[in-house]
Amino acid sequence: MVSESSDQSTSSLIHGSKNDTGKNTLIAIVAGEVSGDMLGAGLIRQIKKTLPDARFVGIGGTQMIAQGFESFYPMDRLSVMGIVEVLGRLRELLKIRKDLGETLISQRPDVFVGIDAPDFTLDLEKNLHQAGISTVHYVSPSVWAWRQWRVKKIKKAVDLMLTLLPFENQFYKKHSVPVAFVGHPLADEVPTSIDCTQAKKQFGFQPDDKVVAVLPGSRGGEVRYIGPLFIEVMQWLIRQRSDLKFIVPLANDARRQQFETLLREANAENLPITLVDGQSREVMAASDVVLLASGTATLEALLLKKPMVVAYKWGKITHAIIAPLVRTKFVSLPNLLAGEALVPEYLQEQATVEQVGPAVLTRLDPEAKTLLEKRFGDIHLQLRQKADQKAANAVLGLLGNK
Repeated sequence: MVSESSDQSTSSLIHGSKNDTGKNTLIAIVAGEVSGDMLGAGLIRQIKKTLPDARFVGIGGTQMIAQGFESFYPMDRLSVMGIVEVLGRLRELLKIRKDLGETLISQRPDVFVGIDAPDFTLDLEKNLHQAGISTVHYVSPSVWAWRQWRVKKIKKAVDLMLTLLPFENQFYKKHSVPVAFVGHPLADEVPTSIDCTQAKKQFGFQPDDKVVAVLPGSRGGEVRYIGPLFIEVMQWLIRQRSDLKFIVPLANDARRQQFETLLREANAENLPITLVDGQSREVMAASDVVLLASGTATLEALLLKKPMVVAYKWGKITHAIIAPLVRTKFVSLPNLLAGEALVPEYLQEQATVEQVGPAVLTRLDPEAKTLLEKRFGDIHLQLRQKADQKAANAVLGLLGNK
C-alpha cells in the first residue's frame, strides 16, 4: 500500500507503463445482487476520477453498466438464496464461474474485485490469485458469525479485504488478513436526520397516522417464507388497533405479484395497506415502526432511526444445515453493531404472530423511538466514512504497487 509519507499520489504510482488516464488499465468486477451492483457502481465512479479511461468488465447490474461496465453475464443469474435453491442451479453457476475465470486469466486484468457473493467469488478469487492477478474482496462474508474456518481460504484468495463494518476489521487483523475498513455507503447516503411528516405526505398519509412499514425481502425465496407471517401479523395488529395503516415496498413486479397472491390466499385484501414499487427507504422514512426481514434493510432502518422488529425464516433443510454453524448471539446488523439487543429478533420457529405482533405494537410507543435515536445516531456516524472513495483508494493502491 502507499505509505502516508510518500510525496507521490496514488494515481502517479499507476502511471508507469500506462498513460495518465489509465487507458490500458483493465479492472474486473463481479457483483451478485442489487446491493453489490450499487457498491460496484460507486467504486467504478470513484476510480474513473483518477483513471477515466480504465475499462471495467465482469458481471454486474444496471447501476454498474450505467457507469460504462461491460457485463459478460446477466447479474440475476447469480442471485440465488438458500442451500436448496443453489443446488438447483449449481451446474449453471459452476459453468459461469469456470468460463469467467478462464476469460479473465486470458485477459489478465490489473486487479479483480469480488463484491459480496462469497460462495461464487472466493473460489474465483483464489484461482485468479494463483494465476498472479491481484484480488480484492469487497464486503466481508459473515465469516466472523459462522463457518469461521473460511478465513483460511480467504487468506489464500485475496490481497485485500474491504469491510463495511468496524468489528469485521478486528477479526481479519486477528487472522493476519490484509484489511481496510471503508465504512458503509448507505451511511454516506442517508441524512443524519429525516422529516417523517414530509415522508408520510409523499404516500398520502396524515402526520398523525400510525404507519407500519412491512418489508418482506427482495428475493422470491424470502417473500415465500416470511410473507405469509407478515400478513398474519398485519391482520393481528389491525384487530388490536384499527387506526393502523400499513405500507409495503416490493422490489419489482415479480415480488408485487407474489405478495398480492399471498394477500388473496390469506383473505387479507381488505387490510388498510399500500403497496409501493421499490422506494423501500422512503417507505421506512414514512413509518413509525418497521417490520422487516433480516438483511441490509435493517441497517437502513437504523440509519433512518426507526424502531424495528426483525423476523426471518428459511427452508427447513437450509436451517438444519446453517443453525449449528452460527457463532454469534445476534443476526441483525443493528444488534451486531451495538453489541447488544437494541431490536428484537425472531428467527425460524420463534417467528410467530404471537411473538412478532406484540413486539411491533410495543414499538409504536413514541418513547421507543426516543430511546433508540441516540444509539442509532452514534452508529450512523461511525459508519459514515465516504465508503466509495475509500474503497477506490484501496484498489488504486494495489494498482500503484503493481
